[in-house]
Amino acid sequence: MTRSELISSIRDRQSFLCVGLDTDIRKIPKHLLETEDPVFEFNKAIIDATHPYAVAYKPNLAFYESLGLAGWESLRKTMAYIPKDVFTIADAKRGDIGNTSSMYARAFFEQFSFDSVTVAPYMGEDSVTPFLEFPGKWAVLLALTSNKGALDFQMDHIGSDERLFEKVLRVSSAWGSKENMMYVVGATRGELFSSVRKVVPDHFLLVPGVGAQGGSLEDVCRYGMNADCGLIVNASRSILYSSEGLDFAEKAAEEASKLQKEMSDMLSRFGFSHK
Repeated sequence: MTRSELISSIRDRQSFLCVGLDTDIRKIPKHLLETEDPVFEFNKAIIDATHPYAVAYKPNLAFYESLGLAGWESLRKTMAYIPKDVFTIADAKRGDIGNTSSMYARAFFEQFSFDSVTVAPYMGEDSVTPFLEFPGKWAVLLALTSNKGALDFQMDHIGSDERLFEKVLRVSSAWGSKENMMYVVGATRGELFSSVRKVVPDHFLLVPGVGAQGGSLEDVCRYGMNADCGLIVNASRSILYSSEGLDFAEKAAEEASKLQKEMSDMLSRFGFSHK
């Protein structure tokens, strides 16, 4: 999916919601465990329920890899089922030497047809650029994450006036463009979105941490939204596990709809055109 197609999807749905498919077989409703492929059946129901409100889906690869071959098959079926009019993100956090990164890129872009993959930039340019060589595909670089351990390194000052996450943004932005590169910026760092935007004003940001992790959607939009919206905000647990019963999909739809309404309001308040 191209940048212009993504922006059009946001405009059409009045939403920048990403539903994270962090499907934990230990948490899905018990009645699904009787089916041939419980993970896929859960995902299928969630996708059907939330598709009107979401512009993206983000399977977290760990939840599928942990199930071995069966998990990879559930992922394959899930990717085949996701409608083609939404953006897909492989939350894989890959990053290795160039020839290995090239194989990762082929796996996610060619075998599974993801639109994007999350990438750890610690090993530098040659570990990231292989993901940027596929037309219409995106690398989503980790920049400022929402976990507690982010404070171990990402906020460290490099020299007198630049923090590590700011250097990651500044240096890596030259490797690609706003057309094929995004950044992960956690919602729990809401007050720092203005710092992020000083370095990468035009790139899209993938924002985890709204919902169960307590990030403020309003702060994210106030400090992070740009003229093209520039945000994809992920919610996982708050949508997926809003009910443990037979009504799990209905409750997921209610949560997604509530977020979409909030996002529509934010788009109006912070200047994203409806035209």
